[in-house]
Amino acid sequence: MSRFVTRFAPSPTGRLHKGHAFSALTAFRAAQDAGGRFLLRIEDIDPTRCKPEFEDGIYEDLRWLGLDWEEPVRRQSDHLDDYAVAVETLRQRDLVYRCFRTRKEILDGIGHAPHGITDAARPGPHPADEEAELLQSGKPFAWRLSLDRAHDTIGGAAWDALSFFEEGHGPDGETGRIRARPELAGDVVLARKDAGAAYHLACVHDDALQGISHVIRGLDLFEATPIQRLIQTLFGWEEPVYRHHRLMTDANGKRFAKRDGSVTLAALREGGVSADAVRAEVLLQMDL
Repeated sequence: MSRFVTRFAPSPTGRLHKGHAFSALTAFRAAQDAGGRFLLRIEDIDPTRCKPEFEDGIYEDLRWLGLDWEEPVRRQSDHLDDYAVAVETLRQRDLVYRCFRTRKEILDGIGHAPHGITDAARPGPHPADEEAELLQSGKPFAWRLSLDRAHDTIGGAAWDALSFFEEGHGPDGETGRIRARPELAGDVVLARKDAGAAYHLACVHDDALQGISHVIRGLDLFEATPIQRLIQTLFGWEEPVYRHHRLMTDANGKRFAKRDGSVTLAALREGGVSADAVRAEVLLQMDL
């Protein structure tokens, strides 16, 4: 068996739709073509939106499509201690700081920033006395990655050389070796006091832990890659190959999305649509 390992990593915040089928089958077929391994990972670190019934639905829908995967499935909510250790490691290296500002306050700052998004999205730590008062008051906070400290830690030359290899394409057709520019993302949240790890850290941690060689995912996550490459570099984790694919769209050219109420696979199944018909439609779009 080859060293090719990829994954499909949905969040159980709703039932799967054709867009999910497109992404899952793209990764599954890539693993089959390479004689490699296909993993399923449940990214359920958002306790307010993730539901057990949606996780059950993921298994049901993927099996209906004819996919299989290695067991056991890694469920991120079972491993919050792992992510806490990673955050503590970064804290001890002075690479993260507590941020008590709300999302709205950050966005308002971006809207009024004289130097554009980047500066305002890097709020920096609170003054020590202010932070002590906020901690004493019990106000919730997030752990943000300090891009300034990250830059100093890996050095200017390594920062300028930070890149990733794209086997698919970016939104503007980017492919091959691409320079990563994490500074465009700002000081991203890596964890929250009240909700554990955030997406970037948990995703990259698990890709490294599971030996993912190829990250195959939708084009909507292309912009997440630079900051994730930085996190990999800070921890010394191996760099995977990235293969971003286009998003499946309906007859009107609109992408399928949970927030838009796209018809779910469960609804199609209950309406008498066969798995063969869904697979055929998805595979046709994959080959376009």
